[in-house]
Amino acid sequence: MRRILLDTSAYSAFLRGHPGIRKEVQQAAEIVMSPVVLGELAAGFRLGQRHRENASTLAELLASPRVGIAPIDRFTADRYAEIFAALRRSRRPIPTNDIWIAATAMQLACYVITTDRHFEHVAQVSAEVYDPP
Repeated sequence: MRRILLDTSAYSAFLRGHPGIRKEVQQAAEIVMSPVVLGELAAGFRLGQRHRENASTLAELLASPRVGIAPIDRFTADRYAEIFAALRRSRRPIPTNDIWIAATAMQLACYVITTDRHFEHVAQVSAEVYDPP
């Protein structure tokens, strides 16, 4: 069993019943949620027509004893800088929010669960990249 960090795409795929991501969630010893992911989800909920339903579903997940919300602190910021610089040097930029998510995973030794292939370019983290549903 391992510690995983769900990114926004993985959370959405999980809700849509993606079998691989559902298995990851079921088998994880711990599920870490980044405040960045929570912000992206909340923004999406507010733009959608099922805001309350989506917020309630997320609240149920967050209430699980296996789920925690990671802090973003100066140590996360240092890891962000390391990842940002490495990506810039390799000329493989990725979205800023995903660098924060990767920095959190690096700090907490989590596997990133995602459907976003650009996490494969972040050498500092291990990522399980699934095809979108």
